[in-house]
Amino acid sequence: MSGLADRAARALDTLLDRTVAPGFSRVGYAVRRRLPTWPADPRPGVLAGHHAAVTGASSGLGRRTALDLAALGATVHLVVRDATRGAAVAREVETTAGREGAARVWVCDVSDLDSVRAFAEAFLAAGLPLRAVVHNAGALPQQRTTSAQGHEQTMALHVLGPLLMTELLLPALADDAGRAVFVTSGGMYTQALPVADPEFLRGEYTGTVAYARSKRAQVELLPVLASRWSPSAVSVHATHPGWASTPGLDASLPRFAAALGPVLRSDAAGTDTTTWLLATEPAPASGLLWHDRRPRPTSLLARTRPTPEERQAFWRWAADAAGLAP
Repeated sequence: MSGLADRAARALDTLLDRTVAPGFSRVGYAVRRRLPTWPADPRPGVLAGHHAAVTGASSGLGRRTALDLAALGATVHLVVRDATRGAAVAREVETTAGREGAARVWVCDVSDLDSVRAFAEAFLAAGLPLRAVVHNAGALPQQRTTSAQGHEQTMALHVLGPLLMTELLLPALADDAGRAVFVTSGGMYTQALPVADPEFLRGEYTGTVAYARSKRAQVELLPVLASRWSPSAVSVHATHPGWASTPGLDASLPRFAAALGPVLRSDAAGTDTTTWLLATEPAPASGLLWHDRRPRPTSLLARTRPTPEERQAFWRWAADAAGLAP
């Protein structure tokens, strides 16, 4: 009977995922948590003695991730652009976790490769082993803007900066069999990998399209990065939070947020899988996209599925743009 129940639960989970709206909403999360196939929660204190870095930790899902990881015992390094806002979250983390020193603030603009290098150099100088780096920092500009190095902003912030940051932090991550997590978006399902135009120089610029393209890029680079970082015993994962209520969503997509307000997930539900990926033992399989603690397909439409040659071509562009040897 248990085998039949498990098969039925997996079928329901898949149905929720493929129909999108139920699975991405708070309904999907609530239903899945009650299924017999839902993985066990991380044990209390499992991250005690470990360090985790979270980018974009001054609000939204980044803030919640920091709180969740600290609650499991981790020392959380808040990688933010605004030191004042970061300090406020650090105080909240320490108060909630009941531990002085549970959080530390680092200033870094992830879209600026020079800023990323300075942060990584300072972090490595501290000599701390790093259990995880969570690439959560995000933006959805309404008009095309560029980074300090002249790259389209969403691609710089969501792809180039995280690639460089992880590469530079590999020595610290290798010391703790670390895990890198890209917080991506279900919006990436609507877009193909922009192999021919990664900088969005052609056609009319649309922020939502640029955002989704850069999130698609995060997901499509997973198998490349899993292979590249495996010699350092560092695994890489991506997770999308579904439709979660955050200040960023309210600001960038106000109509969407207002229309779906009643079914949006809480921030805690949105970060659940990120925390689980970092805290569960043993480490989940590297190179996969996750949602609600289960691997998910990276494409639902044939037109968004790249060929291996297209993926490699995009990787060569991204590596060159980030200053890495491909």
